[in-house]
Amino acid sequence: MKADPDLAPVAQNITGLILAGGRGTRMGGVDKGLALLDDQPMVAHVIARLAPQVNSLIINANRNQSSYAAFGHPVWPDEQPDFAGPLAGLQAGLNHCTSPYLVTAPCDSPYLPHDLVARLAQALQNANADLAVATTIDHSDPGDRKIQPQPVFMLLKTGLLTELNDFLHGGGRKMETWYSRLNYCVTLFTDADAFRNINTREQLQQR
Repeated sequence: MKADPDLAPVAQNITGLILAGGRGTRMGGVDKGLALLDDQPMVAHVIARLAPQVNSLIINANRNQSSYAAFGHPVWPDEQPDFAGPLAGLQAGLNHCTSPYLVTAPCDSPYLPHDLVARLAQALQNANADLAVATTIDHSDPGDRKIQPQPVFMLLKTGLLTELNDFLHGGGRKMETWYSRLNYCVTLFTDADAFRNINTREQLQQR
């Protein structure tokens, strides 16, 4: 049974979901969450940053599930076939979440903000929204600084599972297409580097 959805989005009412269900194609098929960064698996860095911000953690993984389970948190695979992307991981997380809120982070972003959850929760509450998405500023073009959504960093009410199931059943796969149809808000984080992900072996070595 889900907890009361009317409770405020504070740490004790939020479960963290680490998304580690991808193919790791750009890293040669390596399971990115288990790739070593400073002699520790990347997922260990994400756990260390996210765990203090939430009540509990779950991990979405489609491979090496026993290795992920060794970190001491429940591990659940996608319920959609063929590595259907982060929304499939979100669906798995929502299906196994018992708190009224879920916050997501990918396994390949080891520098995520220490105040990620607090900032998203404040935005969600202020906007009376159902979902809050992190955004940053794209500095790649100094003459045109665009707001860049970071859709795999979101806080949402777990009651959105029905809408997600319908979207996936209809063939939808893109995170932004799904949440743009909902009552959502955004939160701007000024440190874009905190959201950078490590996709290739070269990036892992450069970090």
